[in-house]
Amino acid sequence: MALSEIDRNLLERCLKRKPRAWEDFVDRFLGLVLHVIKHTAQSRGIRLSPEDRDDLCGEVFLQILKDDFAILRHFRGQSSLATYLTVVARRIVVRRLVSMQAQSTLGQSLPAAEPAASTPAPEAALANREEVERLLNQLDGVEAQVVRMFHLEGKSYQEITQATGIPENSIGPILSQARAKLRSANSASAAE
Repeated sequence: MALSEIDRNLLERCLKRKPRAWEDFVDRFLGLVLHVIKHTAQSRGIRLSPEDRDDLCGEVFLQILKDDFAILRHFRGQSSLATYLTVVARRIVVRRLVSMQAQSTLGQSLPAAEPAASTPAPEAALANREEVERLLNQLDGVEAQVVRMFHLEGKSYQEITQATGIPENSIGPILSQARAKLRSANSASAAE
């Protein structure tokens, strides 16, 4: 889907710093950013407090503003603005969530993601990390590499293609196949 005239106009207004342009931009894409945050956290099994959700939303919009709208200036218009912003927001959110999880894994508290009483002990976080590693070891090299890059490192299909040489249209099927294997292996171990 190409860039709509409404979005093209909004983008131009933002880049030219026209009055109310940024407010209109935020009004138009706030729901999208919140959806990306919710979906990304859920797909990683992370429950976010309303404060964390708001912080992540603010982080996404701050990154868009950063360096005189550098993210918007890099937009080439080959997709809809919503599609582009979905990818941008997901990358920002994934990096932040990975950072939060890494802090948790190192035994530091996860900043308000869950009530303090339910923050896992360092031993539990280590056990979770070991469980992830055990599951990844059940996959062949390419599957494990793609799963690690997509789910743990938050890389896009394009970034995975650049790093591995695997065609971009093969990444999705590899992930689906790997997930099916992991579900099957997890079901088998739970039945034992």
